[in-house]
Amino acid sequence: MGKYLTRRGVLLGGLSLTALSACGNPIGSDGAQRLDARVDATRDFLFSRYPGTQDLASRAQGILYMPLITEAGLGFGGSYGQGALRIRDVTVDYYSAARATIGFQIGAQQYAHALFFMTSEALTEFRQSEGWAVNADVRYALPDGGGAAGLDSTTQQAPVIAVVFGQSGLIAGATLGGTKYTRIIP
Repeated sequence: MGKYLTRRGVLLGGLSLTALSACGNPIGSDGAQRLDARVDATRDFLFSRYPGTQDLASRAQGILYMPLITEAGLGFGGSYGQGALRIRDVTVDYYSAARATIGFQIGAQQYAHALFFMTSEALTEFRQSEGWAVNADVRYALPDGGGAAGLDSTTQQAPVIAVVFGQSGLIAGATLGGTKYTRIIP
């Protein structure tokens, strides 16, 4: 009888965990609406704080907004966040961004970033990939305290331009190298 209760308990516990995990993203949830609201706020902050990004956005074929990336590390580290790809300011897909790191690191930080796809080829490659990773073709436009986005003639010719902003935390700097973007259903 004790074995039966134990097996039954394990089975019920497993089913309960499965049911609870499904509740995190039930059919008809408002996950997409919440993510779109965060993307709207991120876009508005980016454009108001760094006005040069509005011109960049007007020339981009699409923009991936990542409202909040959380990064932490103590020897081993990683980062994760979710966002939306917009074409002509309409959400077409949702993505997660994940990265694992190893090496000397300690601390945590949060930041936002946007990837401006400046060519239709770069946008198509991103959308058709199973998991797109940041590579050497990405150029960074680093915002300064004065509201400029650090766009120079070399940066503006890149197929993908990354803007990292809104940093807070105890790790100095944020880079996107090695970050993998994967399509998700929020």
